[in-house]
Amino acid sequence: MFVFSEESEKEIERNLAKYPFKKSALLPLLHVAQDQEGYVTPEAMEEIGKRLDVSPAYVESVATFYTMFHTRPVGKYVILFCHNISCKLLGADDLLDYTAKKLGIEVGGTTTDKKFTLLREECLAACCGGPMMRVNEDFHEFLTKDKIDKILASLP
Repeated sequence: MFVFSEESEKEIERNLAKYPFKKSALLPLLHVAQDQEGYVTPEAMEEIGKRLDVSPAYVESVATFYTMFHTRPVGKYVILFCHNISCKLLGADDLLDYTAKKLGIEVGGTTTDKKFTLLREECLAACCGGPMMRVNEDFHEFLTKDKIDKILASLP
């Protein structure tokens, strides 16, 4: 059984009050669950489904559609590398490989210290700044190996 924290319950109430139909609060509730646990657990999906009168399968279908939601544990910093055509033409694949080697993980993996998870993202919608990546909520554009080194070194 999944239990939302007291703070999460308040956030859920605020979100439910915003929408005339409970089902419309699905994305905000997924954010609340992920903020609390670090990822959206199957138990959280079931609880969200109960609260919104939708099936857990429906909740899971939404959670797995959007790459902003994680359905398994991830590192403290989630690095999303854009691999759309603009970033690819500007060298994103080489920089992704460089980052994976630097972190000692495969794309899709998490470092053993649980600090970094490295993922591909279809498009981060910043083609004019490619190659680019997002680290949690921060966008980093015009990447080079030196810039990646500095970004990774700056993360506590």
